[in-house]
Amino acid sequence: MSIRPITDTLRHIGGGTFMDQASEELAALVSAVDASGKGGTLTLTIAVKKATRGGAMHIAGKVAVKKPGDEPMEAMLFATPEGNLIAEDPRQQKLDLKQVSGASDAPPSNLKTA
Repeated sequence: MSIRPITDTLRHIGGGTFMDQASEELAALVSAVDASGKGGTLTLTIAVKKATRGGAMHIAGKVAVKKPGDEPMEAMLFATPEGNLIAEDPRQQKLDLKQVSGASDAPPSNLKTA
């Protein structure tokens, strides 16, 4: 008698739901890896123990997935001499910008090029 493929045994675990769950988790993992560009893992664990003296075996399966982590949220802030973080560079001079009256009503002019 030749050795049977492992998939024959996996189909019996949980009445076939183990294979369905593993397939769904693999599809979700592939999507997560494709979206993030980072790797992940799918681990199938099969536990085997003798159930009786008659030769029966108890087979249990477990699916574990490690998806790629989400990118951390970031902000670029500047340190002050006091050790605080602020959004504007404290070493850079502030510009006193003002709106020119009437300029917003006129359409932009076309520049002629040589």
